Amino acid sequence: MLLDSAAEALRQTFSPPLRAILWKSLGLTVGLLLLVGLGLTRLIQAFQASHHISTQYPILDNLAYYLAGVGLVVVLAYLMPAVSILVAGFFLDDAAEIVERTDFPNDPPGRPMPFGTAMLYAVRFAGLTLLVNLAALVIFFVPVIGIAAFFAANAYLLSREYFEMAAARFRPLPEAAEMRRAFSVRTLGAGCLLAALMVVPILNLLTPLFGIALMVHLHKRLGRRPLVTGPPR
Repeated sequence: MLLDSAAEALRQTFSPPLRAILWKSLGLTVGLLLLVGLGLTRLIQAFQASHHISTQYPILDNLAYYLAGVGLVVVLAYLMPAVSILVAGFFLDDAAEIVERTDFPNDPPGRPMPFGTAMLYAVRFAGLTLLVNLAALVIFFVPVIGIAAFFAANAYLLSREYFEMAAARFRPLPEAAEMRRAFSVRTLGAGCLLAALMVVPILNLLTPLFGIALMVHLHKRLGRRPLVTGPPR
């Protein structure tokens, strides 16, 4: 089920009906990352301008600037999940509608979430994702544990956000959350795919659109199964 959903989502991501949204999604994702990167670069330059490491050994200043650049790349990688969720909030309904219409033409169409509600939900969850990833960044240099924490946290957060946004087109948000918990193994598996994609440079820019298509397919397939509830996870 999961692999089939992923294959269909990948096909949809590059399909002609979604191509216009793909370019908009890429543009917004890159734009937000550049904006954040520019702001952080200015902060680094201002700090270095007022805190020279050594006037006698300029090479140390150059080394510090190089290390700051490497650190900036790492920070942006940890900010990518939050940016992905914000971008998904912008394009959720347009992309989901196309996937539903082309791959599930005989099913009733979903109802778009009000834009304000969708963005409020996305901003709130992006804020939570940002905090979690900044906490994971603190232990980045701890061998194995740092990467494992990044992957585990984002697998859960991305699975939760993307699935609930896709499911909310057909059911109230509390019911969407309950459905995610009932099928937690499968939704978390989808989150693992998104988290794995997130760590691949360039390809991680596809995460918002691929995530929407993936969760639309997964929700449709899981919606045909009986809902077995259990304790919240």
